[in-house]
Amino acid sequence: MTDSQLIREIKDGNTELYAELVRRYERKIYAFIFHMLKSANMELLVDDLSQETFYKAYRSLQTFREVEASFSTWLYTIARNTVLSEMRKQRHVKISLDQSGLTPHASFEAMPEQTILRNEKVALVREAINNLPEKQRSALILREYEQLDYQEIANILGQTVSAVKSLLFRARASVKLQLEPYFGEAIYEEYEGMSQR
Repeated sequence: MTDSQLIREIKDGNTELYAELVRRYERKIYAFIFHMLKSANMELLVDDLSQETFYKAYRSLQTFREVEASFSTWLYTIARNTVLSEMRKQRHVKISLDQSGLTPHASFEAMPEQTILRNEKVALVREAINNLPEKQRSALILREYEQLDYQEIANILGQTVSAVKSLLFRARASVKLQLEPYFGEAIYEEYEGMSQR
C-alpha cells in the first residue's frame, strides 16, 4: 500500500493502519530529530519528541491534504516544529547536529592514531555545522543526511526552492571557511560527503 492509500484507509476509520505509517518513517524522523539536538541532555528527549511528532501527525491526519505536500514532507515539518518548540522552552540550548551516528567506523587495519585523527576531523566538521544559523543547519541536515530534494526541503522550512539553494550555498561556504584553517579545502567533502550539488 502506498502512503496515500494508507492515509485514505486511516481517514475512513482503519486507524490500526497508522502503525504501518509509523513503521515506515520512525527511523528517519528519529534520525532527523537526533541530528537537530546538540547536547547529551537534549539527546534524552529524542524518543519523546519522536513520539510527540507521530502523535501530532495522527491527531492532525484528517486535515492532511496531499495536494499541498507529500506525507513525508508534512511529517518532517511537524518534527522540525516540535523540536523548535521544545528548544524555545529551553532557550539556553542551541539546536544543532549531534555527533552520534555520524562517527565513521575504522577498519581493522586502521592504526589507532589514524582513527583518532579522523574522529577529531569529524568532530571539527560537526562543530562547524553546529555553528550555523538554524535554517542553514536544518537545510544542510535535510539535504546531506536525510537526502531530501530541494522542493521537499522548501516545503519543510517554509521557503522557496531558490531560498533553500541559497541557504545550502551559505551553509556549505560557512562550513568550508571554518574548516580551511585546520585542513585546507579537501576536508569538507572528504569527511562529510557534502558536495556543491
